[in-house]
Amino acid sequence: MHPIGDQEAPPAGATRIKGTEETRTYESMRAPVHTSAYVRPTSQMVEALKDVSAATACAKLHQVGITRTFIDGPVPLHREPDVKITGGAVTLEFLPQREDVFNGAEQEDIERKTPLWGVLESIQPGDVLVVSARGSHFTGCLGDMLVRYFKLRGGAGIVVDGRVRDAARVRALGVPIWCTGVTPHYASQTELFPSAFNVPVGVGGALVTPGDLIVADEDGAVVVPQRNAIPLAEDSLLHQDREEFARRRLDEGGRLSDYYPLTGEGLTEYLAGRPAAT
Repeated sequence: MHPIGDQEAPPAGATRIKGTEETRTYESMRAPVHTSAYVRPTSQMVEALKDVSAATACAKLHQVGITRTFIDGPVPLHREPDVKITGGAVTLEFLPQREDVFNGAEQEDIERKTPLWGVLESIQPGDVLVVSARGSHFTGCLGDMLVRYFKLRGGAGIVVDGRVRDAARVRALGVPIWCTGVTPHYASQTELFPSAFNVPVGVGGALVTPGDLIVADEDGAVVVPQRNAIPLAEDSLLHQDREEFARRRLDEGGRLSDYYPLTGEGLTEYLAGRPAAT
């Protein structure tokens, strides 16, 4: 018998809708949504962006009219020097809970039937998991076991505009993670639930579609469309080389206005010192 009155308990994996005799399983609520086919970036695209900083990628995309590429909010969980990832995005979306669809009263183990498990089992080596968590301070989107599995699948890193849990164990795994902080809650414990994977998502004010490239470092995470990856990389590396020249000249006592930004005589000096094209 059910502990409340003479009602029978709902079957395992089901929830009783408050105020009714109706029970629902996850499968009868809302089937997980995902995109079955999308194009991952080529290894050439990923390799081309490996030495491009998030700041340079963001600036160069802005110059060609793509201005909303910064994923606002997530910062590195591991404050280590030179933390950086580059890879193709796989996406996971969280939505607000509603009691007749999915609610925190259900047990944690029901999450295995959601897109949270689906996206992790879709991970391929080099993927970057991008999670839309609506900036929640209370939803622990990923913890030790899930990040551990992500690492074993060969994932490159994780960007989430929300929280993670099991902070000490997750840090020990060494997976680069950009998030807004930590929480003791599991993924569906509070106000959100995992709803869809490998669909377009809004993360920190930026649109990320499956297969976009992610460049993330200590300045944050930036999304790079595939079609822009190679030309952006070529332009960015030239830009960074110019900045390195300017940095050296400033360290040697040069005037800021002569070397930054690099124009006029400073640019002429830079070009004169470059190896001739072959």
